[in-house]
Amino acid sequence: MKTALAYKQFVSKPNFKPIKLLHNHVNKNPIEIHKSEQNETKSGVSGYRKSPFSDVRNVFDEMPQWDVKTVTTLISQLNREKRYVESFFVFYRMLEVEVRPNEYTLAALVHASTALKDISLGKQLHACAMKMSLESHVFVGSAVLDLYAKVGTIEEAQMVFDETRDPNVVSYTSLVCVYVKKERFNDALRIFETMPEKNVVTWNAMIGGYSQKGHNEEAVNLFIQMLRENVVPTQNTFPCVFSAAGNIAALKMGKSFHASAVKNLGDIGVFVGNSLITFYSKCGSMEESLLVFNKLRDKNIVSWNALINAYAQNGRVTEAISLYHDMNEKGVEPNGVTLLGVLFACNHAGLVDDGYAYFNEARLKNPSLLEPAHYACMVDLLARSGRFVEAERFIQDLPFDPGIGFWKALLGGCQIHLNNELGEFAAKKILALDPRDVSSYVMVSNAHSAAERWDSVSTIRQEMKEKKMKTIPGCSWVEVGCEIQVFVNGDRRRSGRRDEIRAVLRYLYDHLGEYASSSSLLPC
Repeated sequence: MKTALAYKQFVSKPNFKPIKLLHNHVNKNPIEIHKSEQNETKSGVSGYRKSPFSDVRNVFDEMPQWDVKTVTTLISQLNREKRYVESFFVFYRMLEVEVRPNEYTLAALVHASTALKDISLGKQLHACAMKMSLESHVFVGSAVLDLYAKVGTIEEAQMVFDETRDPNVVSYTSLVCVYVKKERFNDALRIFETMPEKNVVTWNAMIGGYSQKGHNEEAVNLFIQMLRENVVPTQNTFPCVFSAAGNIAALKMGKSFHASAVKNLGDIGVFVGNSLITFYSKCGSMEESLLVFNKLRDKNIVSWNALINAYAQNGRVTEAISLYHDMNEKGVEPNGVTLLGVLFACNHAGLVDDGYAYFNEARLKNPSLLEPAHYACMVDLLARSGRFVEAERFIQDLPFDPGIGFWKALLGGCQIHLNNELGEFAAKKILALDPRDVSSYVMVSNAHSAAERWDSVSTIRQEMKEKKMKTIPGCSWVEVGCEIQVFVNGDRRRSGRRDEIRAVLRYLYDHLGEYASSSSLLPC
């Protein structure tokens, strides 16, 4: 623990003298430093020998000449081996023999502090760079920007970017990433569009950021723009693109992306292949999912899980369970995601006893697989089947306190089977656990409506109004050519095409005949 405290002193003081305490303690007890540094920094440093610094000390003892280039090379090598704490040990020895660090040294050390997620240490190095008038150098600026982007604030990252002389593509990409991470997409797009040079990493950052935050249309359109600018996509590009295309069920467009993956990658590999399985399943094309699965040479657990869940979500329960047994016969060890897919399949088909059997098998043979999601799936299975006594008992016997998902599952079953009394109890639990969740209020309101408890419906809606809660507007989309047209309830952006949209709706109404009413299709 003394070493850990010395390390903390080092990163919190405005100078580098306290690291000498760390160095002295290393000489006295190298084994203790190894253990405490691992616990204190949680840096994931691995591969140490009996004494973690002995090989580094030997390098210094045998070094015929001390110069900044040699020492910086050693620090960079330690970083590559994820031995970040030792990088700072080298930095101390460097200062001790009065070798002045340069911009490359400081950049490497800032990267080490970023890997350690130590913002305090990073700020120390930033201050050191400023004192040496190196902060505007592109290598230092990029490293410091990356530090603030990952473990600091947007304002700090933007400040460093503005102070960097001739920022390079790495600097731009880091700033784009931090804005996307904070969901400030307008700022991210502004920086992206002003970049003098974009590489595939920058495009991947934008596409991945939009996709992960649910901006699927924008992610797809960015990928199309990327291809038009002749930027060659990589293995990291396609999973994000297929995820976005799958979320909006853009089958035709996704198939063209699949062709692009084959053209640019040759062998698409398991990483892209797994995302393709999920994409086709979201579009309801299970034959395509199976074809991709069968063509994968190096299937992993994610591949099996993707297809099992694909079958389950598309209601093909027999195939999902059969694939699960095939997986076991081939010696592939299932994980928690596998079990969740099997339980979901049983839930979809109302196979309560089968679901219980798979759940209990896991509880007996491999209890570490079970997480709250598996228990919640069992509650949902029991409630949807109308077995409320068992569902209540299951919740009471949980090894942890039930979260809001359990009560939502119970309420959903109560709505199906009109169990108003238990539904009322579940509704109260839901609102008590998360009084700010809009979806909870909507679900409870619908439950009261189904039970014709109109006073309760009025109370819920009034409470939502007082809390200024707004429901997420309905959204639909259609794939036309190579574009996705998205329609959102209340959206006025397409007012210029109002007549065209009304004409299409009129056409649909005329051909739907008695199955539709003009009041439900056409706006006033």
